[in-house]
Amino acid sequence: MERDAEASFPFLASDEKSATLRNVEGLDAKSQGSSPVITQAQPKKWVHFIAGGIGGLVGAIVTCPLDVVKTRLQSDQYHKIYNKAPKSTNPFIKTAQHLRETLGVIKGLYVTEGPRALFKGLGPNLVGVIPARSINFFTYGATKEFISTNFHSGQEATWIHLVSGISAGFVTSTATNPIWMIKTRLQLNRTKGTHYKNSWDCLKYILKNEGFKSLYKGLSASYLGGVESTLQWVLYEQMRLFINKRSLELHGHNEQNKTTKDYILEWSARSGAAGAAKFIASLITYPHEVVRTRLRQAPLEATGKPKYTGLIQCFKLVIKEEGLASMYGGLTPHLLRTVPNSIIMFGTWELVVRSLS
Repeated sequence: MERDAEASFPFLASDEKSATLRNVEGLDAKSQGSSPVITQAQPKKWVHFIAGGIGGLVGAIVTCPLDVVKTRLQSDQYHKIYNKAPKSTNPFIKTAQHLRETLGVIKGLYVTEGPRALFKGLGPNLVGVIPARSINFFTYGATKEFISTNFHSGQEATWIHLVSGISAGFVTSTATNPIWMIKTRLQLNRTKGTHYKNSWDCLKYILKNEGFKSLYKGLSASYLGGVESTLQWVLYEQMRLFINKRSLELHGHNEQNKTTKDYILEWSARSGAAGAAKFIASLITYPHEVVRTRLRQAPLEATGKPKYTGLIQCFKLVIKEEGLASMYGGLTPHLLRTVPNSIIMFGTWELVVRSLS
């Protein structure tokens, strides 16, 4: 059981991790009246770095077409093109309409712009995945370890997960915003060569015509989006804890009680927990995604002035001109992408950690 659980605590030192596992999983020998749990050899930190990068890469490649569709449905220029048909007020019919719309956009992309259009922005996305995942996981784990060790007697708590998630989101957004800025611009290129031939050409164009600060457009919305990643971390931790406790109830402390099927089911449950946490967090915080895309898109008024000048102004203007429903433009492809992406990323991460360990 400990071997399964320790994958969720990759950032604690060996002795602290062992103590945390016994505390969180209810394995402390004194409270359980059983023999002490033997501490397994801990994977090296570089293992988690590589595993996180591979997980992010696999998820990004598999779900890239849905990411392109989501970005286009969030922008104003494509919002007008793809959202002509009236939507039903029935939530089930509306969901079906959004799904049909998403599949229609993918088909249209393939037919009119070619199969490569389904992977626009994949280059900067892949470049950003490894540092983004590495920074996020490392910052989250380091913050959690520091707070729990210095302010909570080495024990974990929901508020610690909350603070750690906020810290990870802030650091990750600041460090990687230019990468996602370039990815967004490339995905909004409808005609090849309109402005950008590739990521490098996009970067040069932005620096030359808009200045260095433009690389950080949408950063305020990204900080707001940190709420989503924080919620996902908190929800995932709670779900993972429940899964591990359930496994302990079924199999006890002895690893030999488990079959290959048991390991597969637990791995699937933990991966599914990551997807479920992402689904709930996305539903709650999605509007920031639309605002962030609009700010990075940087459309101009007829007078040549920027249409969107800030986070609050963008929120108000989009709702005023397009209605509240527009704040959920692209939600269906977003969920179709991020939920399986989280499942793939966390599942791949754990498999690679086990393989390299």
